[in-house]
Amino acid sequence: MTARVTPFLLALYEPDIPQNCGTMLRACACLGVEAAIIEPAAFPVGDRHFRRAGMDYLDHVRIERHDSFGAFETWRRAEGRRLALLTTSGDTAIWDFAFRPGDILMVGRESAGVPARVREAADARLIVPLRAGLRSLNVAVAASMALGEALRQARLHCAQETE
Repeated sequence: MTARVTPFLLALYEPDIPQNCGTMLRACACLGVEAAIIEPAAFPVGDRHFRRAGMDYLDHVRIERHDSFGAFETWRRAEGRRLALLTTSGDTAIWDFAFRPGDILMVGRESAGVPARVREAADARLIVPLRAGLRSLNVAVAASMALGEALRQARLHCAQETE
């Protein structure tokens, strides 16, 4: 297993909307989280809307790029990392999941989520619980909430180890 620069990685599965992608990568830069983009994206990754949403923060995040989910899976398994998929059909709330350093949090396409083969490859399927009758959060908001919870747990775990 290779050394990790940050404890978590946010994977974007075939992102549809450059502004959301840029926003999530900006969050990664600010939170010290690595990122991965699983292609094909619905826009050129150098797109001006993407760059505008990420602003100059994109220069402060390490981004892995994978040509396909298959290439990503080969890389992930070689790294020995768990995959936690954020999905509206998840079976575990983000605050009920025990995140571990090295975990990959994945979000799907804004328009369609992820296909069954990606869902089945995930080690966990997580949800941000919402009020009844409401369908979903913006993907960048959900990703930020899940990253916040993962980082909170990692910090709590480190504090307990040093006591």
